[in-house]
Amino acid sequence: MPIVQNLIVEEFGAFIGKHSERLIVTKGDETLAQAPLLHLESVLIAGNGVSISADAVKECAERGIPIHFVSGTGNAYASMYSAGLTGTILTRRAQLEQFRTPRGLMLAIAFARGKIQNQANLLKYMGKYRKETAPELFDLLRGRAELIEQHAAELARIQDSPEVKSGQRATIDDWRSEIMGIEGRAAQMYWDAVGQVFPAEYEWRGREGRGARDPINSALNYGYGILYGQTERALVLAGLDPYAGFSHVDRPGKPSMTLDAIEEFRQPVVDRTVFGLVNKGVKIERDERGFLIAETRKALADKVLNRLESAEMYEKKNVPLRVIMQMQARHVATYLRGERAEYARARRCTRKRACRCA
Repeated sequence: MPIVQNLIVEEFGAFIGKHSERLIVTKGDETLAQAPLLHLESVLIAGNGVSISADAVKECAERGIPIHFVSGTGNAYASMYSAGLTGTILTRRAQLEQFRTPRGLMLAIAFARGKIQNQANLLKYMGKYRKETAPELFDLLRGRAELIEQHAAELARIQDSPEVKSGQRATIDDWRSEIMGIEGRAAQMYWDAVGQVFPAEYEWRGREGRGARDPINSALNYGYGILYGQTERALVLAGLDPYAGFSHVDRPGKPSMTLDAIEEFRQPVVDRTVFGLVNKGVKIERDERGFLIAETRKALADKVLNRLESAEMYEKKNVPLRVIMQMQARHVATYLRGERAEYARARRCTRKRACRCA
């Protein structure tokens, strides 16, 4: 029986049950998949009409295997964990207490700098192998990357400003609008630049979030939905509250901390995966309403989850991106508890041979 780390179930009418030491996915009399529990990392239910037995839920909870639910448009609408994972009260108290302190502001700035720097890094990757074949495009991507890095430098200036150092303005509420504005300007440059790389037939008109029907934005939104569940899992395992964020404002039901923490992983995990598929000519198929078809959704989920298993250099070791996400979440927790002097983004890959997937 093959090893399955991430079980993806999206077929209407499928049923997930437990038998012996494995989960079995059936539809009628047909067995669609089997996943030994020993190696299983997560279960992703990515379609309507899928059911799961209480025995399967109980076994996953006892083994710490999360069950994530994602809609066909990439909306991550629910996750199931063992109740004991939410009982780490000391970390959660520290998380809430640090919101109105300089430490909370520094964390928000670190998240934003990580996102912006990773946008610049991905543009450099995309341009690297176009230096000889498309020099004008290489210059454009390189130039935009450098401009985006200047926005990261703006955030560093906020961090080192006299107002912050003196404590006069030293909370995220004091600086949120400036930070979000810098992020927004960097994002506009980033999406304008990547649009120059997409094949003309996609008619890229810019980044759109929820409700987008064009193939690239639909694929990105769905990929982010997959990444959302993995990010939330990392936060919960680190003892953090996914709803008590810093950069994103508090609203009932809004997972602000998950939205904060996901930012530095969007580019290396989802953007690079989707851009690579598009530029390799892989068809992103949709139905007559403009929604991704089931086969495309499953293929995207597979690609994103496989990307999380790929190794990057982290703290002088080759480590899967999934582990890096977990380590970063733990660094956030120790930083908020005052056990770490600063929180820094996960550094980009330093291997001499850069990835060509973008």
